[in-house]
Order: sequence, then C-alpha cells, then structure tokens
Amino acid sequence: MEIRAFAEQVLLSPDIETKLLSRSAEVWTDEQPGPELRVTEPTRTPQLQFAPRRTAPGMPSPGALQSPEKRAIAHHIMANHELQALEVMAWTLLAFPHAPYEFRRGMVAVMADEQRHTRMHIERAAKLGLVFGSLPVNCYIWKKAMSFTSVLDYVAGLPLVFEGANLDHSLELADAFSAAGDERSAALMRVIHRDEIEHVRFGLEWLRKLKPEGLSDWEAFDRHLHWPLRPTKARGDVFQREARLQAGFTPEFVDHLEIAIDEPSDDARTPG
Repeated sequence: MEIRAFAEQVLLSPDIETKLLSRSAEVWTDEQPGPELRVTEPTRTPQLQFAPRRTAPGMPSPGALQSPEKRAIAHHIMANHELQALEVMAWTLLAFPHAPYEFRRGMVAVMADEQRHTRMHIERAAKLGLVFGSLPVNCYIWKKAMSFTSVLDYVAGLPLVFEGANLDHSLELADAFSAAGDERSAALMRVIHRDEIEHVRFGLEWLRKLKPEGLSDWEAFDRHLHWPLRPTKARGDVFQREARLQAGFTPEFVDHLEIAIDEPSDDARTPG
C-alpha cells in the first residue's frame, strides 16, 4: 500500500471505522508521495467535529475517577487525543511528502499504535457506558500542529512534547484508575506508557538526524517549538526520569526538561 493512500484514509475519511482500519499486514511503498497537501481540519463525522473552545469537557480530577461515569469521560477525552495525534501524523505525511522514506515508514508504524490506542479508549469508554462521539471533543493537539512548517517542527512538537508529556500523564492516570479500583483502565494506561517510550524514541532519533550540525538536542528541540508549545508542556506532574532515559535522552537533556520554567523568548511571545 502506498503511504500517501494510508495517510489519506486516516485524514480524509469521515467515519471512525475507516480511520482506525488496521493496515499492519500491508507491504508499504512510497513511490507516489504526491504534492504537498495541507488541510485545515480532518474529515470527521458530525458527532466528532471539533467543538467550540471550552465546550468540550475537561479531564476529571484523579479523585473524581472513583465514579464510573467520570472514568468513561476520561477515556472519551483520551480517545479524541489519540485520534488527533493519528490525524496529525497523517497530515504530516501529506504536508511533507518528500521527507525521508525511513521517516515516513516509521510514522506508519507509530500510526498503527495510535489506531490501537484510540480503539482501546473507545472500547473502554463504551464498557463504562459512554459511546464515542456522545460528548463534544476539543481540537487542542490539532490546532497546535497547524503551526508546524517542517518535519523538525513535527518531531519537536508532537513526539517530544505531546507524547513526551504522556510519559508522565499515562502513569498518573494509571495510578488514579488503580486507586479507583479500575485495574482494566490502569492496565490500558500502562500499555500506552510503554508504547509512548518508543514513540518518543522515534521522535528523538529523527530530531538528531535532521537538526542542523552544531546544535545540541536541547537547542534543536527548543528552537523548533512554536508558542504556546514550550519545554514545560513536555512533562506532567510526576516526572518520569527513567522513562525518558529509556527513550534515549541524555541525562543533560532530562535535567534541562525537569527544571525548565515558563520564560518565553522574545520571538516565542508571538504565536506561531
């Protein structure tokens, strides 16, 4: 299957079943990457259209997850997060068709995980009584990705910020689900945590391959973030240092990330 055709399937098909259709058995080719294509929004069913700002529910607090209804809402929100990440990856393949084949093929493998994660959250929400699309969904990840102007912007922004932060958030939620007695949801989050280590590793490897000579990993990462994305967005409340070392970061990079504070540079104050 052509990589472009898969990206179009994910990004331009409205129904969720087609977006999440597994292609893991395919033989992948990239002979027709096609012209650059940048769409302003993914094609979705009416029930999953991005909602106006602040109308989608926020993530329930850890204590609120004692309620099955709140746990269902949490899974609904995370299903949309995973779906947005999948769609951003498809957007990236279409927006930057001349990126190295090895990068594009690696993206396809990561996208298979994102499809699986989305299905897992949808199925868990349904078990808890909530059908995916029953609640408004936000567009936070998608909107931030629309500032990406290069593959380096993508690897700094999505794998190293959003998926990097999920190294922390996934285990925070696993602990909260366990505290609520929901070990199935906790196990789901631990599976996602392990996958995120590999996704972050993929982003870091390509940051190193594509960054200008002479820049450190940290300098390249920081320079390719578009405000409001910034290093502090790449971590949660409980910092998982060992997971980041497993993903391949140097101890120095992890130190920088752990102590980073919100002091935007002059050019970062202007939204990208």
